[in-house]
Amino acid sequence: MIGLPIIMNDEEIKQILNTCKTICIVGISPDSHRPSYFVSSVLKEFGFKLYFVNPNYAGQNILGEKVYTSINEIPQEIDIVDVFRRPSAMPEVAAEAKKKGFKTFWMQPGTENQEVAGQLDKEGYNVVARKCIKVESMRLL
Repeated sequence: MIGLPIIMNDEEIKQILNTCKTICIVGISPDSHRPSYFVSSVLKEFGFKLYFVNPNYAGQNILGEKVYTSINEIPQEIDIVDVFRRPSAMPEVAAEAKKKGFKTFWMQPGTENQEVAGQLDKEGYNVVARKCIKVESMRLL
């Protein structure tokens, strides 16, 4: 993973977070002990507009927000796609995100996929990995 083409610089991450209005959380869980849930609750406190994607909970509300089956169902433009899925799911998530459109693809710690990061970087997308968006928001905003 040494060569993972990712944004690590605090200033760049701060810029991404400061200009972001919408975050799509892929892999949301209604379980308050799961990282996707408590990370989302903190992001909501920061005032980000969140959209949740998890086909297992589609149509339900988590943290007061509707859960969608897929990224493509989200009615608004997405700034950040924040992923809580296994590394093996990243190619599928990235392909769906590219169809929808986004600015930054954020792979939470433990979800990193070298090939996907490299491809997205080559195509001009911002890629953040090995950093928690909650921790970075609390630290930099």
